[in-house]
Amino acid sequence: MPKMRFMTIERHIIEGEKKHPGATGELSRLLSDLVLAFKVISLEVNKAGLVDILGFAGSENVHGEQVKKLDVYAHEMMFKAMDHGGHLCIMASEEEEDIIHIPSNYEIGKYVLLFDPLDGSSNIDANVSIGTIFSIYKRVSEDGHPGTQEDCLQQGLNQVVAGYVVYGSSTILVYTTGDGVHGFTLDPSIGEFILSHEDIRIPKKGKIYSINEGNYKYWHPGLKKYIKHLQEEDAESQRPYSSRYTGSMVADVHRTLLYGGIFMYPADSRSPKGKLRLMYECNPMAMIMEAAGGRASDGTKRIVEIEPTNLHERTPIFIGSEYDVKQVEEFMANEESLSWIDKL
Repeated sequence: MPKMRFMTIERHIIEGEKKHPGATGELSRLLSDLVLAFKVISLEVNKAGLVDILGFAGSENVHGEQVKKLDVYAHEMMFKAMDHGGHLCIMASEEEEDIIHIPSNYEIGKYVLLFDPLDGSSNIDANVSIGTIFSIYKRVSEDGHPGTQEDCLQQGLNQVVAGYVVYGSSTILVYTTGDGVHGFTLDPSIGEFILSHEDIRIPKKGKIYSINEGNYKYWHPGLKKYIKHLQEEDAESQRPYSSRYTGSMVADVHRTLLYGGIFMYPADSRSPKGKLRLMYECNPMAMIMEAAGGRASDGTKRIVEIEPTNLHERTPIFIGSEYDVKQVEEFMANEESLSWIDKL
């Protein structure tokens, strides 16, 4: 078994920045602030069953979904950890309808933070793994002034950092700056994220597919054929595939990244644009997957090439091993798709 280096995430971030001449250390300090937020959220998630934090907060978010107490806590903790560091010019959260301005009494920075504070929150009360997803961009508006919506509505190609945290049997943080993907496990005894998954590379082809098959009747006909194809027995192509689906994107994508295969949340006749959010979920996950050698598509083109039009835009997503994502794209391209929704 290869010997792992004792490497904290703070040290890893600093050493990574040293590779880039002219780096100011500002991005390193921004990421350190984020890491603190993740530690606090992890602590609260781990004791959720012991305190008055489970259940509904009694309100709905911008998407009309019930907001749970832990969603609110995670959102507020992300804001409080990031509003005062002087590194950000603007933020946006899946839980807020509009952009989140930096308070006027704090310094304005050059970076933009987008985040989903608690992905998979419908699984909170069932003790299924949930997580936080984030991405960082450089501002495109004028320096020294408050950030704008334009700063947030950038293609995923412009991300400088993307990552997620899984709060499960252990707390794992995975991030990339575009140069490799690395995972860190939180050691609660010392309160530090320690390098546990160095230079993650997803297998070119997997044996697992992840999708909510309860929506089968509403899918594109090409996708239906693809799922049936995966379920057929064929030793040469290592079929049938196994099916795994938790309902928490961060948990399903994390498993896919480590073991290979494909995670899918497609469009259907009830949700023609899909359900997952481009800016808060799909773009950061796509950057991570591509940096690990995988692929992320909306069924026809790369997720990170989509030009966003609003903060809460939704998109279909097919993400995972390169072979598997390309194959589902081919199945869907080979079926007439222009009027499939009208025929259902």
